Amino acid sequence: MAAQYQLVMRSGPTPGTIYALEGGLITIGRDPSSTISINDSEVSRHHARMTAQGGKFVLEDLGSTNGTFVNGRRIAGPHVLKPGEMVSFGEQIVLMFEAISFDPDATVASPRPAAAPAPRRAAAPPPPPKQAYAGQVPSAPPAAPAVPPAKRSSLPIVLSVGAVIAICACAGFFWWVDATYRWCTFFPFIAGCG
Repeated sequence: MAAQYQLVMRSGPTPGTIYALEGGLITIGRDPSSTISINDSEVSRHHARMTAQGGKFVLEDLGSTNGTFVNGRRIAGPHVLKPGEMVSFGEQIVLMFEAISFDPDATVASPRPAAAPAPRRAAAPPPPPKQAYAGQVPSAPPAAPAVPPAKRSSLPIVLSVGAVIAICACAGFFWWVDATYRWCTFFPFIAGCG
């Protein structure tokens, strides 16, 4: 029986994601070229690496900003992983290191025969958009949501026109008072009227 290994994300941007550990060198980071790419601000571009040595995996931090932890303790050098250990990148990204037993002599179940096609139904509504994880780094700028055109209120226009009419009426009145020398008639309290 040969043992294979995998990492399963327990918390982070995609909980439940399984990363099969295949090959001699596995890189982990935010960089898309990493073997295991985790799009999160707590993960450095080149965060850690795992190397297969003698049927086991050795984990090393690559000088990341937020650190690499095994079972809650920050590692300072190479660490040989054991099945069941929790690997953390920063505070929020937690993965479980698991061994998968594979028996090449095991009986393989054959697939079921194809069933008769089900009657056609109306198309199901599309799934809701995926929610962004709190520390996730966007891969592209978010699309601007469609905003319906706002209903325009006529109140600001009516108030503006009313204010202009009031100002013009006051100005016209004072011009008429000045042109007809009626200051003392309308404003007897002015000095010199009396």
